[in-house]
Amino acid sequence: MPDPNPILTVRDLGVTFPDNNGGLQALRGVSFEVCPQEFVCVVGPSGSGKSTLLRVLARLLPPVRGEVTFAGGEPRIGFVFQQSNLMPWRSVLENIVLPLELQGMDRDEAQAAAQDLIDLVGLQGFESNWPRDLSGGMAQRVAIARALIHDPDILLLDEPFASLDALTRERMWTELSRIWQARQKTVIMVTHSISEALFLADRVLVLTARPGRVKLDLAVDLPRPRADEMRYTPQFGKLARQLKKTIE
Repeated sequence: MPDPNPILTVRDLGVTFPDNNGGLQALRGVSFEVCPQEFVCVVGPSGSGKSTLLRVLARLLPPVRGEVTFAGGEPRIGFVFQQSNLMPWRSVLENIVLPLELQGMDRDEAQAAAQDLIDLVGLQGFESNWPRDLSGGMAQRVAIARALIHDPDILLLDEPFASLDALTRERMWTELSRIWQARQKTVIMVTHSISEALFLADRVLVLTARPGRVKLDLAVDLPRPRADEMRYTPQFGKLARQLKKTIE
């Protein structure tokens, strides 16, 4: 049973970027909570501050107002970007193991942990391949494994499948759902796709146009595990229409 107490609390968050016209306000008055093991997707119009929000949560960008608090102090955070950002001179295994190398973990122990994740994301047999030899979907699997290798408390995903073709992207929804089911991490994911958000998430946060505010916090009451056929059910369609209407 998931812990009902929030692992993450965001209160009255505001972010303004300096410019020559008094500052560009990206986020204003954003408040929400996320519980352990929840999968939360963030959607909204382009420029609504979705990626900015993730960077604040990752401590990569300071807010100008409000606060972000984590239960138990500072969490371990994994971050997967739109591009896989793999090091081209390192193999699949070497890319995944890098965070543990930087922590000074024993080499054999680190490689064993990386191999477990390679098995989890379905890349058995590709351990020695170079990033240039991987498809887009495979590269993002490596990026996800690398983000999970240090056992993060929260996994942040910034449109990780945006650069993939439609069929590969839909296959990756199933793969990510399977990985989340296996590891039960707390996940916050930015996406432009309503279908992607509903297929993956327990809740969907809809941001308004800039400055972004939370316009809707929608519970996704669809059973798990989710199969591709669920996207064609009346319940899925009803939720999709509600999100689309809110975004528009």
